[in-house]
Amino acid sequence: MGEHDEAAGGLQGFALDKDFLRSPKGVLMGAELVTDPGPPELTPAALPPFQGLCFLVFLLLTASISAYMGAALLEVLVTLAFLGLRATHYYERLTRVNWPCLDFLRCISAAIVFIVVAFAVIAASHAGSAVSAFVFSLILIAVFCFDAYKTYRAEMGSDQ
Repeated sequence: MGEHDEAAGGLQGFALDKDFLRSPKGVLMGAELVTDPGPPELTPAALPPFQGLCFLVFLLLTASISAYMGAALLEVLVTLAFLGLRATHYYERLTRVNWPCLDFLRCISAAIVFIVVAFAVIAASHAGSAVSAFVFSLILIAVFCFDAYKTYRAEMGSDQ
């Protein structure tokens, strides 16, 4: 009986925090990353219309010019790692890392990468999937910039 309680306590750090997934930051990271909103109990009342932009841009880049799909795949994996660390509260155990600053830099670097990739794709090809990748990349850049702004104001900005 005691062993079962210890095992459950040891894995408790990996349980998903449903409140975080419903919070504005969780919804914003979900809009950046996933295509499936998840079970109805995890889905907020109003989902953003651009659910899963990183993955959509990754698919469009793969269909148009596959040389640029690596950048989108890298951002999908980095955002997935941050979402996993935040949703499980595992980041609280890593105290030496400045998580708000790292999250801010993730958003800024993703916006810069997608600016470069978007303009490189549209310069290389004017096919339908390339134009779609360009348009959705611009929307994704706006979402990443908004995420960076909200992160800066909420966790790093001064209280004026």
